[in-house]
Amino acid sequence: MTNPYAHTIEPLDPQKPDHKFFNLKKLKDPRYDQLPFSIRVLLESAVRNCDGFLVKKEDVEKVLNWKVTQSQTVEVPFRPARVILQDFTGVPAVVDFAAMRDAVKKLQGDPEKINPVCPADLVIDHSIQVDFNRKSDSLQKNQDLEFERNRERFEFLKWGSKAFRNMRIIPPGSGIVHQVNLEYLARVVFEQDGYYYPDSLVGTDSHTTMIDGLGVLGWGVGGIEAEAVMLGQPISMVLPEVIGYKLQGTPNKYITSTDIVLTVTKHLRQVGVVGKFVEFFGPGVAQLSIADRATIANMCPEYGATAAFFPVDQISIHYLKQTGRDAEKLSYIEKYLKAVGMFRDYSNTAQDPQFTQVVELDLSTVVPCCSGPKRPQDKVAVSEMKQDFKTCLGAKQGFKGFQVAPERHDVRVPFQFNGAEYSLSHGSVVIAAITSCTNTSNPSVMLGAGLLAQRAVKAGLSVKPYIKTSLSPGSGVVTYYLKESGVMDFLSQLGFEVVGYGCMTCIGNSGPLPEPVVEAITQGDLVAAGVLSGNRNFEGRVHPNTRANYLASPPLVIAYAIAGTVRIDFENEPLAVNSQGKEVFLRDIWPTREEIQAVERQFVIPAMFKEVYEKVEKVNERWNSLKAPSDKLYTWDPSSTYIKSPPFFDGLTRELQTPKSITDAYVLLDLGDSVTTDHISPAGNIARNSPAARYLTSRGLTPREFNSYGSRRGNDAVMARGTFANIRLLNKFINKQAPCTIYLPTGETCQFSEFEIYTSPLLILAGKEYGSGSSRDWAAKGPFLLGIKAVLAESYERIHRSNLVGMGVIPLEYLPGDSTESLGLSGRERYTVIIPPQITPRMPVDIKLDTGKSFQAKMRFDTDVELTYFHHGGILNYMIRKMSEN
Repeated sequence: MTNPYAHTIEPLDPQKPDHKFFNLKKLKDPRYDQLPFSIRVLLESAVRNCDGFLVKKEDVEKVLNWKVTQSQTVEVPFRPARVILQDFTGVPAVVDFAAMRDAVKKLQGDPEKINPVCPADLVIDHSIQVDFNRKSDSLQKNQDLEFERNRERFEFLKWGSKAFRNMRIIPPGSGIVHQVNLEYLARVVFEQDGYYYPDSLVGTDSHTTMIDGLGVLGWGVGGIEAEAVMLGQPISMVLPEVIGYKLQGTPNKYITSTDIVLTVTKHLRQVGVVGKFVEFFGPGVAQLSIADRATIANMCPEYGATAAFFPVDQISIHYLKQTGRDAEKLSYIEKYLKAVGMFRDYSNTAQDPQFTQVVELDLSTVVPCCSGPKRPQDKVAVSEMKQDFKTCLGAKQGFKGFQVAPERHDVRVPFQFNGAEYSLSHGSVVIAAITSCTNTSNPSVMLGAGLLAQRAVKAGLSVKPYIKTSLSPGSGVVTYYLKESGVMDFLSQLGFEVVGYGCMTCIGNSGPLPEPVVEAITQGDLVAAGVLSGNRNFEGRVHPNTRANYLASPPLVIAYAIAGTVRIDFENEPLAVNSQGKEVFLRDIWPTREEIQAVERQFVIPAMFKEVYEKVEKVNERWNSLKAPSDKLYTWDPSSTYIKSPPFFDGLTRELQTPKSITDAYVLLDLGDSVTTDHISPAGNIARNSPAARYLTSRGLTPREFNSYGSRRGNDAVMARGTFANIRLLNKFINKQAPCTIYLPTGETCQFSEFEIYTSPLLILAGKEYGSGSSRDWAAKGPFLLGIKAVLAESYERIHRSNLVGMGVIPLEYLPGDSTESLGLSGRERYTVIIPPQITPRMPVDIKLDTGKSFQAKMRFDTDVELTYFHHGGILNYMIRKMSEN
């Protein structure tokens, strides 16, 4: 069918008639200029891809009529321009693609149909760990270990880059995916097949939203959903409400972008933006650099929105120049966006679109802050940290409580380290990490940390040697400008040596703590602290021995490292006393925004970005020397403990199976609120006493060779045994934090590796925000392999619900007002979920218990497309059947 909007096509430049675009202004519809800029991106995609099949004319009308349809749970298709992956999610995606090729071949189809049809970039950034720190050779040693541990995975990814078209891999050692995306991969405007159109993407990491800060619409999706997009399927999404977030005022000269984003995170959590877009506007936006905006957009998952969009403006164009983008591309980017009404002047109120709701923040009211000790939305003003930690220490076990008896609040445990005497107490800092693309992408906070380090060293201050300090930049550009500006040596003197280019501590790859430190923490049952410039601080994520973890700006990470404790009031107590006996306060060494900006203007220049990124795909010699097979079908190695053909497609036939009711299911876990994907499918180290460890030991591996759960996501045997293996998992059946449950038929306590003993289907009961945290497909795949047929929760995190649907696991939601507690459910009942022959989106279904009790819950299949996936047993089964058709 001819595109019904072909009449809007015209050349952007009359001198280049072959370079065209769909001019949305030619729709001559007054509703267009009232649309939020983020919705205009969805509209352009619908217009350009309108084929009467995957995208219909009525879909375009739904988007144009957003003012009305936003509140009607209307489903629309969206075809992103590209997909981005990191290696923890990228390896299982390539494993799935390889297994899908095998499955298509078994069904007499063409296996090479399983191939990305839109550009896919995979950045290897999740594999490196902080095994070595504080030494000048730490980077080299950590990278050597990374290759030693992950060679097999890397060879597999290199095979994938050859076997699949449209797949580019950025080698290890290059940086963090979202920072590389911001500084290098982002197009802002695509020029492809003779057409200009807005850059847009989905990614297999929840912090994909960071790119929204540059005016590129993007968000995280489940790995399973991303695979479908790579195979040419549009995303089926509910047209979102758009919250207008108005920024005004000017930040105080001592405020960092981290302070702003933690303030925004808490504010938007209170507003309630789950499943919605947030679009920033107002004169205060012009006060923020692109790096500042990207920091705010990065933490979008922490405040619960789908996307956090800053439309392109002149500062965006300046950033593209600063990062060395091609001058010719810059000219058509600005020209195109102005032609289609997507270029923003934040000082021009006439450009302000209509929003669902407007909320405001005066930047002058922001104060220095951290977030913690267990959730990123729990903001604490730095001036209140000492008292807040004291309150948390004695409070009931929970997000803001550790339930330590009052008489134990001031306990101190002495220990020896490197021949010297030290002591630890509750709140002692044992990890201080400048980490994560959230902050390392921002020159202002990185140079701010460097200037603070410089002044601290000159004031005679130091960091105690047992504290695990680290600096893991998001790209080589950061190291470049830290060295050129002269602050790198001072960071090194405080122990903040570069340890690697990757996510590292932010995702739990913090490596081991010194043994004497661990023994002291264990002996005193201490609530030790980690302070990191990351975006996640859920229990058990950063390190098993740091029960309190605080998110902070890089300068504050250094400040708390020098202090050695979070139990300090920086206003009234000195940071430390130097060797001359002089008290040094934090205010004495803290740089102002103006001082930082002056250094940034001088040292963060286009030549740095060009030099680093011109060679980014070829500079890693270890990667270049890897050998990979050239076959289109992967030859699985049965002895491999990293890469294994998954059982998802075993027995798959061309014919659909009729969905059946779930009969007499047992409850495997009874969980509370805010169970994260880290609880469901950990990414960190594999504990030596865990089921996964026993499996690896049975395959001849030593503990040194276990690596992390994240690195073994290509092996279902490990990942199934790692499901619910988080030591901080609180299962109501056990009534304490432990990775185990009750085998209900006998009442015995068992670990989840013993799932084979169940012959009946299984359910999970949960509270609010089930599956919050990182986008993690194994948090759905693992439960599927355990035999879980449905989850019954009060609410879901958006991406995790999508992943459950993608695996054919039914997300059931209690009706408003209902919960496990209000219905009097013990979890020890047996559950029958009645699934009718005809299912519609969000329909209620009956649930009957063996006690005679019954109630209803909503099936959270939100769209017709999701129902289609369910009928096929999941999205990948659907794609295999589709690709097997002649």
